[in-house]
Amino acid sequence: MPAASKIAADGASAWYRQPVLWLGIVVFVLSLAGCVWIIVVSTRHAAAPLDTSRVVFGVPVTARSSHPPPPDPTP
Repeated sequence: MPAASKIAADGASAWYRQPVLWLGIVVFVLSLAGCVWIIVVSTRHAAAPLDTSRVVFGVPVTARSSHPPPPDPTP
């Protein structure tokens, strides 16, 4: 009879009978759906450019506002 109890134990531990696995699948699918939703919403609403100075956090806003590279010291 040990064979019958082994079959019953294997059926009870099948992957589709584990609630933690289903919870993980649900959380994963919902997180993917949230990412898609954020992308769709962000494409519908364009961000307005901010009024800033020519330098933000010490970084030039455009390439034209930066200094030219130093001359090459090689003869």
